[in-house]
Amino acid sequence: MSRLPIAVVIPTKNEGLNIAEAVKSVLGHFEAVVVVDSHSTDDTAKIAEDCGAEVVTYTWDGGHPRKKQWCLDHVRTDLDWILLLDGDERIGPGLLAELRQIFADPGASKPAAYDIPLGYWFSGKRLRHGYTIRKRSLTDRTRCRYPEVGDLDAPGIGEVEGHYQPVAESVRSLRNPIEHQDLDPVTAWFERHNRYSDWEAWLEHHPEVKEQVRRVKSRQGQLFHKAPFKPLVSFAYMYVYRRGFLDGRAGFDFALAMSFYRWQIALKSREGKMM
Repeated sequence: MSRLPIAVVIPTKNEGLNIAEAVKSVLGHFEAVVVVDSHSTDDTAKIAEDCGAEVVTYTWDGGHPRKKQWCLDHVRTDLDWILLLDGDERIGPGLLAELRQIFADPGASKPAAYDIPLGYWFSGKRLRHGYTIRKRSLTDRTRCRYPEVGDLDAPGIGEVEGHYQPVAESVRSLRNPIEHQDLDPVTAWFERHNRYSDWEAWLEHHPEVKEQVRRVKSRQGQLFHKAPFKPLVSFAYMYVYRRGFLDGRAGFDFALAMSFYRWQIALKSREGKMM
């Protein structure tokens, strides 16, 4: 079977528990599989190489471009299409089949990017309800670019672009999901979102940068950006409106965790006003 004319690029740092599954899910199906590693202190790079991926080392200089845009600028530039996959994500048969259908005719007109739904796992269970997000993971690098948001001095994010999408002149949505199945313990989720909340709270005190971020978020993200009482709205939306209760204990735990994340942002923002 021919390989898809796409470079799968996996930005990593300390993804030793996850990287093998990510690489194995795409190897042999795509023209290139490249892991872009930020000096991991675990065995991420070795595992990726042993699985058959090419490994490139990335060092952030503190400015623009950040890591994802750097990948678009420098990694396998002989291929226009690039699929950015997190180290704890993987591609399933349904998405592979959908991509093969799209790229079966090389001359067919295509948008500049595709938004792909995320199949989210939490505490070891696949969430079927409650959580809905689409990531602009597949882009034609010649027609897309991550915005240079003025948050280089913000805490919590660092080398990787924040919670915003690359800008594309035209976008379509795919049906089949990328599976986000983090094998790290749930403490890693809380540690990561503690850092994210530092960034979100920083934005509350820099309205001009917050507006830049709002404009390049997904439509859902833009609507939630303006919502009042975010911790309560988040829980009600995920657990009640999106029927997260059908996912049992994992659905409740995740809706509560996300509500707590929103509470962290609000609390840190209020603390910042008093300093």
